[in-house]
Amino acid sequence: MLSRLHLPADPAWRALWAAMLGYMLDAMDVLLYVFALQTLRAVFGLSHAQAGLVSSATLVCSAVGGALAGVLADRMGRRRLLIYTILLYSLASGGTASATSFESLLFWRALVGFGLGGEWSAGAVLVAEWWPAEKRGRAIGFMQSGWALGYMLAAVVTALVLPRWGWRVLFLTGVLPALLTLWIRRRVEEPEIWRQQKGPRGRIADLFRAPLRRRTLLATALTTSVLLAYWGLFTWLPGFLSAPPTEGGAGMSIVRTSAWMVALQAGAFAGYLSFGWLADRFGRRPAFVGYMLAAAALTPLYGQLPALLGESAETGLLVLGPFVGFFGSGYFSLFGALLAELYPTPVRGAGQGLTYNAGRAVSALAPYAVGFLADRAGVGSALALSSAFFLAGALLILLLPETKARRLEEVV
Repeated sequence: MLSRLHLPADPAWRALWAAMLGYMLDAMDVLLYVFALQTLRAVFGLSHAQAGLVSSATLVCSAVGGALAGVLADRMGRRRLLIYTILLYSLASGGTASATSFESLLFWRALVGFGLGGEWSAGAVLVAEWWPAEKRGRAIGFMQSGWALGYMLAAVVTALVLPRWGWRVLFLTGVLPALLTLWIRRRVEEPEIWRQQKGPRGRIADLFRAPLRRRTLLATALTTSVLLAYWGLFTWLPGFLSAPPTEGGAGMSIVRTSAWMVALQAGAFAGYLSFGWLADRFGRRPAFVGYMLAAAALTPLYGQLPALLGESAETGLLVLGPFVGFFGSGYFSLFGALLAELYPTPVRGAGQGLTYNAGRAVSALAPYAVGFLADRAGVGSALALSSAFFLAGALLILLLPETKARRLEEVV
């Protein structure tokens, strides 16, 4: 039983494992759609733009769910919201198996989105408040690495289930993460800094008053840029690998696509962990700028490898993939630490939830935009759109303060 897992006795480590596992399983549920995308296009007769629209709906709803969960986490508790959001995305992923039309598919993936956004908001602030300033970046990096593990898990589950039992059984496996809530309910505690807080909590209006207003606007611009880049790229990577060369893809099978994505996400896993260490050692801003510039350079190159290398493209994609994952994903560890370090405890959940998920709402345009371009220029060429947003992120981070080693009790 999950309630009997022998995880560390330290409450900070239990909180970290809860958030990391929740985020890992969250990623799996969200990305089952990405790996089944070509199958679902065939079943429901979807264009690239329609398939991208489903992902966009997931992101829009994740933005709403994340912003709402941040406010509720300030008022009701981080642990309680973590439980609710895991249950939501698990049950909605299972509900996807019952889809009979484009509209019903859109509905269930929208509900998955509410859970996706809410889980990150609750989990990130839970970890940030349990861990000390000098280790917070590494702890958040470990939590964020759950996304890469979930991506790999989705690839493996898809390769095992989809060819044998079909897409409905594939999405039914998404119900299993709900079991994690049994352990969280019994073993995870609320952070002491939240329990001791008195007075009004979770007031969004406070985020737009001095001295928080400038932080809120700049942080929102930063998350918007980076999330546009990420979702435009990673929503379509499995589709790019499996799309035929006539559509600008690599023409790989589902099994090989899954294997190549596992290699790419292994690089992302290393990127998450490395970024946390680099951010604690050298600062949030220098580490982030380095990742952004590398991601901007690698993204268009990766999308053009099939055209450049021809029959040798699969080897090139396998070699370059981990580097795309490392630099194109690892920087996400920044947000759990930096956003927590910008806001005081009464509005920390609201601040993290709003700024991150407002960016996610706008980023919902990215999968559709890339799909729109893919219908005209091919999937590989369309991926290059993300580079401009990576570069914008490198500039925007310089406008926010350096928060390395900042104690949360000192934030005003």
